[in-house]
Amino acid sequence: MKLQRTTFRSRQRGLSFISLIFIGFLAVATFAIGGQSIPIFLEYQAIRKAALKASKEGSTVTDIQAAFDRAGAIDNISSISGKDLEITKRGDKTIVSLKYSREIELAGPAFLVYRFQYQTD
Repeated sequence: MKLQRTTFRSRQRGLSFISLIFIGFLAVATFAIGGQSIPIFLEYQAIRKAALKASKEGSTVTDIQAAFDRAGAIDNISSISGKDLEITKRGDKTIVSLKYSREIELAGPAFLVYRFQYQTD
């Protein structure tokens, strides 16, 4: 009587070459978009800080715009200037509002658009 031997093949695990290429492409795209997005968000934080400081410093529209432009020159703000601010009075408080957008060109006709909006309290 012959004994039959059964061998169990262990299944290979891991990534195929195509999967590795796809994951690498996603990682590169994520880092490329993130690398361009971080400065935009840092500039937004500087704009918020400058708008808040300008609303507390100035009493007239021109004073607030000038204070924002001075802070913008220090923090290298290029997306918006003092003349783009919407300045209103609510009681004895000065409210500074702003809206702007920034774009990142991805490939060909594709863009990633960030729209920012802020209002001081």
